[in-house]
Amino acid sequence: MSADSSAAWVRTASGSMLRFDRHTVTKRHHPRTDREALTRRLALAADCAAFVPPVDAVPGSAPDGRLMSRWPRVPVLSSDRLDPPWSDAGALLAALHVTPPPEGLPRHGWASRLTRAAERAPAELRDLGAALAAEASARVEPALLVHGDWHLGQLGHWTDGWRLLDVDDAGLGDPAWDLARPAGFWAAGLLPDDDWAAFLDGYREAGGPAVPPATDPWPALDLPARAAVFVAAVRTVSQTGHDHSRSTADPLLAACRRMAP
Repeated sequence: MSADSSAAWVRTASGSMLRFDRHTVTKRHHPRTDREALTRRLALAADCAAFVPPVDAVPGSAPDGRLMSRWPRVPVLSSDRLDPPWSDAGALLAALHVTPPPEGLPRHGWASRLTRAAERAPAELRDLGAALAAEASARVEPALLVHGDWHLGQLGHWTDGWRLLDVDDAGLGDPAWDLARPAGFWAAGLLPDDDWAAFLDGYREAGGPAVPPATDPWPALDLPARAAVFVAAVRTVSQTGHDHSRSTADPLLAACRRMAP
């Protein structure tokens, strides 16, 4: 796998680098990425029908030493789409969560993401971050297959419909973490009731194991939802110099204040 190209590299919020060519997307993974873990995750994406499969089943190396992977360039869900496929997304996650996990996968990425957010949180959120990180580290989780960083931007349109993108945080754990962002954003007033209901109904109807089929889902979702709001607040507060971030930061911060220990 070669890194040579005249196409520009684009940095992501997580610190990875992407290059978009005509038919492929090349990813330079974050410097902390472990080769064995990435190799196992690429094998997962190649074999699991819930993911867009990689072009190469093993990682390559960039001149700067970063690990690299290549993917088909597929249409992704537009951020300004007025009718996001919430029900389809719920069903897709349910299909992932009931897939028998392959051997050797690490834990999903939410625990480390929460720890990093707690470390860089502004002073007003520091105690909350420490409390959430401690609560998450003490949580006993099942060993089900989890995407680990799911949001609507992780949907790509493959030959048979919507599939998942980005395996960097895929692993074993509690599938409730994949419902964390929509659950937390709904609780914070940032996701309409109808969208949340469509997502949850789609997940339940497809047999998703993260929440009970007909009773209150919140006991299972409470910690992941609170953690997702906190992580989003930390990230958004760092961007509040941009006008577009303030309308999101305010309700996230208000939700964090309600959660404060």
